[in-house]
Amino acid sequence: MTERSTLLSLSRRRLLITTSVAATALLVVTAGFTSAQSADGNGGEITFLIDSLGDTWIPNNSAISSFQGHIWGHVADKLLYVDADGKVSPWIAEKWEQNDTATEFTLHLKSGVTFSDGTALDASAVVANLDIWYAGRKSDGINPIGLFPKTYDHAEAIDAATVKVFFKKPTLGFIPTLGYHGSILISPKTLAQPAAQQADLSKTSGSGPYVVESWKEGDFVKLVKRKDYNWGPAAVGHTGPAYLDTITYKLVSEPSLRVAAVQSGQADVAYNASPQELESLKAEGFTTATPRYLGFVNGWAINTKLAPYDDVKVRQALQAGINRQEIIDTVYTPDWKLATSFIQSNVPGATDQSDLLAYNPEKAEKLLDEAGWTKGANGIRTKNGEPLVLTLHSNPYLATSKSVDELIAQQLGKIGWKVAIRAYDVVTFGQKVKYGGPAVPAYEVTRSFIDAGTVASILTNANNGENWFALDESDKTLNELRDKIASAGSTESRKPLLDELQKYILDQGYFIPRTQIVQRIYVQSPKLKGEIYNGVAYASYYTATKSE
Repeated sequence: MTERSTLLSLSRRRLLITTSVAATALLVVTAGFTSAQSADGNGGEITFLIDSLGDTWIPNNSAISSFQGHIWGHVADKLLYVDADGKVSPWIAEKWEQNDTATEFTLHLKSGVTFSDGTALDASAVVANLDIWYAGRKSDGINPIGLFPKTYDHAEAIDAATVKVFFKKPTLGFIPTLGYHGSILISPKTLAQPAAQQADLSKTSGSGPYVVESWKEGDFVKLVKRKDYNWGPAAVGHTGPAYLDTITYKLVSEPSLRVAAVQSGQADVAYNASPQELESLKAEGFTTATPRYLGFVNGWAINTKLAPYDDVKVRQALQAGINRQEIIDTVYTPDWKLATSFIQSNVPGATDQSDLLAYNPEKAEKLLDEAGWTKGANGIRTKNGEPLVLTLHSNPYLATSKSVDELIAQQLGKIGWKVAIRAYDVVTFGQKVKYGGPAVPAYEVTRSFIDAGTVASILTNANNGENWFALDESDKTLNELRDKIASAGSTESRKPLLDELQKYILDQGYFIPRTQIVQRIYVQSPKLKGEIYNGVAYASYYTATKSE
């Protein structure tokens, strides 16, 4: 059955090639792009087909979208580099120190680094970036970075190459957060501009290996390399100018068109292909990548203010009633991994809580019986005349979300849930679906972060946290764990606290994991080699080459 489905998908894709290649070629040509490459693997141009380019190009936004992050990763640098395993290494900051209480940090910067507008990337520029990451300029429509430490006090330029950063409380997560995809270094001249000007991508100056040559809203962004760039992160094995001359990100909304264009050689990378196509594409010789980012797994934050999810037994039944292996076997491929916590297993500090996530429908049935939910003749459970209902809002940023929701609806239906599924586009989803919203019992979360210590601070509403489970300050155990993690002076003392936090949240059914998240899927021409995936699963083509 699976084989027949794969063959049908492959056949459909091949039938589409004739028309889709022509359509994609037309899109590329009308934008004024050409295909170029060099025999020695250096130079050349690549085209990356993507499904969206985001809704604002203001560089400091509360959360950079999956689409914008690709551009910023080439136009801007970061103070530190974080690899796919969460390892932190120098970049613009060559070295750093912290005091014993993790309240003061000193950053030592590389010399000779410049933004593309000619401004020096020195200590004063770093202070300007830190300040706006923390506070933004909300009156001007410029938001702070959502996961930047809320304990930030201020920063000082000690000299041109030294920055001292002060926090109100211990903040172990500060250093790794400097490698987060939102922590991009932008010229102070750009930061001083009004939001409307910052939203013009051509006026944004970063210090990265590429600059924006041209762009059109909702259509394309073309990047050209900086020939004077000489400060790449040593961890990637190259510090000089990029090898590729240009990178063009082109919006093509239909997945089959993106893939067909790579198959025909009209493009070099297709973003977010269907997972079911990956095996056949590999067999055809194309490179596929499914990097996991550092962050939360894909799952639901449960609104504990909404009945019946204010009952721990109902939440625990939900946790036990999902067959996570069936999700991978049915919707995904072996490239996807089972969730073992609500944090991705490649995050330093994540621990294996698989026992709390085991599929156990008998346990789920027993918990619902104990909670007073009785199964009727139609299979739906009721209590006091009300049915056991769960409304799911499929995440439009994750192409497979609705398919997973439909499978889980079948699994929970066998236990007695009546599941409704709502699917919206990106704009409508952002308007209607909020954490703790009055009609949202389960909010689907896919969020990257660099340091596990930042997790506790967003789960409640303390210090402007995001209050994921609508608990406010009502759960004393969670609050105590949050505060202990935040005040930990070392990663070693924090480890057992993070383990306890993960156990507690999963056992209480506050977070319901589905799978480890692969939000970024890449299909690539075999001629293109040497790309690198960082800690938030973005592909960097700074080190890539393209051959004949």
